[in-house]
Amino acid sequence: MSTNQKQVVVLACLLAVSATNAMAQGGQTAIEAATTELGGYVDVIANALMVIGAIVGLVGGIRVFQKWNGGDKDINKDILAWGGSCVFLLVVPIFIKAFFIG
Repeated sequence: MSTNQKQVVVLACLLAVSATNAMAQGGQTAIEAATTELGGYVDVIANALMVIGAIVGLVGGIRVFQKWNGGDKDINKDILAWGGSCVFLLVVPIFIKAFFIG
């Protein structure tokens, strides 16, 4: 590569970088646009998490019931894990709504 070709490549790179800076928007405008766009998804995500929580609760409840009827001696650990996961999956949507909407 000759010296002239290197200079042309460097000049083209500098022009591309300077054009990128000229097209950037202000930080506050970008944050407001992102907040508005994400605000529309909050209810959908919260409802999806509630459905996932219900499914996990049903499946976990059936699993605990089967272990209990099977005569498992250490069922308390499974009951606490199942209950904790149900509470977590039902409380998370509330916090998501409070964080993004409130």
